[in-house]
Amino acid sequence: MMELYEVMRTTFACRNWTDEPVLDQTVHRILDNARFAPNGGNRQGQHVIVLRDRELREALVPLVREGTAIYQAQVAAGEAPWNSIVATSIDEQAIRADDGPVTFPGVHEMVEAPVVLVVTVDLAVVASFDKYLNRVGVISGASIYPLVWNILLAARNEGLGGVLTTYLAEKESEVQSLLGIPEHHAVAAMLPLGVPVKQLTKLRRKPVEDFVTIDRFDGPAFVV
Repeated sequence: MMELYEVMRTTFACRNWTDEPVLDQTVHRILDNARFAPNGGNRQGQHVIVLRDRELREALVPLVREGTAIYQAQVAAGEAPWNSIVATSIDEQAIRADDGPVTFPGVHEMVEAPVVLVVTVDLAVVASFDKYLNRVGVISGASIYPLVWNILLAARNEGLGGVLTTYLAEKESEVQSLLGIPEHHAVAAMLPLGVPVKQLTKLRRKPVEDFVTIDRFDGPAFVV
């Protein structure tokens, strides 16, 4: 059993795994502990699919082709990809029209991971306080991403590594059809898990003083 702060400071985005299998009992233990994550009104609209079928896993790969190709092109252009504030300079339609193979790093490896989880949330039970705002909604995520992060923390505690991916959302309706997910369930994440090829122990993150201020967004830095 690891110390909590060590788990928090060493849970990294793992995208490479060994071939070592992960026992169902381990996955169940991870989920059994992760389920205590907070969620709006304790309505618990989460659903987790343990994706075992190899053909279903492979069928997810072409569904991320357009979204990841756009991501790559935007990064190459010096843009923050899939930005909802700053308009892109690239021709997204031309990229979508190109039916080339998926070249986004790690996609094929992720569907081949020892464990692949798809996490959804029932939008019929979450509170979306930003539903009327003229921007991309983020508040609904408060009812599902604590669970997703708990899964990754619990996996780290078990000596495993994983990564939170959201690129399936680009083709949500196709993913819903493929996996039998109801239309009112949003596809929140795909989590590949396994034994890391290399476990990172030092992660690069901004210090507290760089992103925490007092009283106002432009207030003084919170320094102790």
